[in-house]
Amino acid sequence: MKNIKKIKLIFGLILINVSFAFAANDISLMESAKENGMIFYWDSLSEAGMLEKNGHQFSFKKDQEIAVLDSQKIVMIDPPQVKDSKIMVSKSFITEAQSFFQKQSDEAQFKVGAIILDPGHGGKDPGALKTYKINGKDVTIKEKDINLKVAKMLYERLKTTYPDKKIILTRSTDVFISLSQRTDIANSVKVGENEAILFISVHVNSSMNKASSGYEVWYLSPGYRRNVLDKSVAQDDKSLYSILNTMMEEEYTTESIMIAKFIMDGLQTQIGKESTSRGIKAEEWFVVKNALMPSVLIELGFVSNEKEALNLNDDKYLQKASLGIYNGIVAFTTHFERSRGFTVANED
Repeated sequence: MKNIKKIKLIFGLILINVSFAFAANDISLMESAKENGMIFYWDSLSEAGMLEKNGHQFSFKKDQEIAVLDSQKIVMIDPPQVKDSKIMVSKSFITEAQSFFQKQSDEAQFKVGAIILDPGHGGKDPGALKTYKINGKDVTIKEKDINLKVAKMLYERLKTTYPDKKIILTRSTDVFISLSQRTDIANSVKVGENEAILFISVHVNSSMNKASSGYEVWYLSPGYRRNVLDKSVAQDDKSLYSILNTMMEEEYTTESIMIAKFIMDGLQTQIGKESTSRGIKAEEWFVVKNALMPSVLIELGFVSNEKEALNLNDDKYLQKASLGIYNGIVAFTTHFERSRGFTVANED
């Protein structure tokens, strides 16, 4: 009997608390969200809503006493109600949301701190080359020249868009730089603790088959493992170092795949039917596997294909290609910074 009375008492207190919470819902969530700089979303079918601010989400449902924070954490709240087609909440609900967003804004923000552009070849190393008759004259189209033009176009666009980021060219003139020097330049760049570095290498293709054409984007094969962490982070614990290094290397691979996809989308949009996509591929390129950061290598087309070579010799075409790459880099950067450094590669 005592247990029954206890249950009734607890049940009565729950009813009182719920009733009190409902009675306190006298604030319009739409108006309050606007006042506090939050974006308010509401789905009338599922009766679920979300507040968003600076890339963070506070999700909730009608008449439910829990909210989900950034899809990771659950907190207790006064349950929202629908009154006269308006979402009404309590002062406590607003305070909880404000506290969450304020806490997130006080935390360190992840961002891309540097973008390294690597025009392949240069100087005594011309890369792929082919001579064609253009306007009655023999013209030798050299990969090193195309790579540098596109990289410098990219550099100007990125410097304008990101004056607060380090935009670095491994070479800005027709000089020879070894593969190891290129990765040394990349690996020596210093950024903040919560800042990432991206490495974009620009190249042009060639083939014995004159019909081969199209552009492609390469990233480091997931089967290849490199040491991307300083061994001091594990404090002489070899097993811990191996685990941490694998986690970081896999993160770099995921980010590289995402950069490749964004760049490929950008190229397809800008180039259209003037050339064809050969897809995204994995390989153990020297500059990619030795750059200790998310890295991709772009092959813009084939100088061995006359039609494509003439395109690659045309600055207007190169502007389109550079814009496609630029849009891909910007799309990845926006995604990376809005998701606070979390990246998920979607499989096609």
